[in-house]
Parts: sequence; C-alpha cells; structure tokens
Amino acid sequence: MIENFPEDAAFTPLAVRNREACRLTGIGRSKVYQLIGAGEIKIVKVGAITLIPINSLQSFIELRKNGR
Repeated sequence: MIENFPEDAAFTPLAVRNREACRLTGIGRSKVYQLIGAGEIKIVKVGAITLIPINSLQSFIELRKNGR
C-alpha cells in the first residue's frame, strides 16, 4: 500500500495502452499510431509494450482545443 494513500481513493493510471487511449480520446487506433509517429503523442516503451502517458493525451487534446 502506498503511504498516505487512502484505500478507497480513485485510481488514475499514469499511462495506458493504445486500446485504452483510443477509448479515452475517441481517436481511432491507426490515427493514434500516426500521431505517435509524428511526435504529437509521446510514448514510453517497456520492452515490446507501448505505453501512452495520460498527460501526453491531455496535452495533445489541450493543444487541439486551443486551435492548433
């Protein structure tokens, strides 16, 4: 258990896999990979696993929301 972390606190992941990123954003799988390739969405590689940090998705959406 994490110190000073209430047991009933809502859990927010630090990063998600592609499928969950698609579900969270409404963006299709191929488009997410395209955005990763273009450097618009940052990733973290752990072996063969590609993780997409939640803050990377939030930043991407925030930039787009502001007219980019």
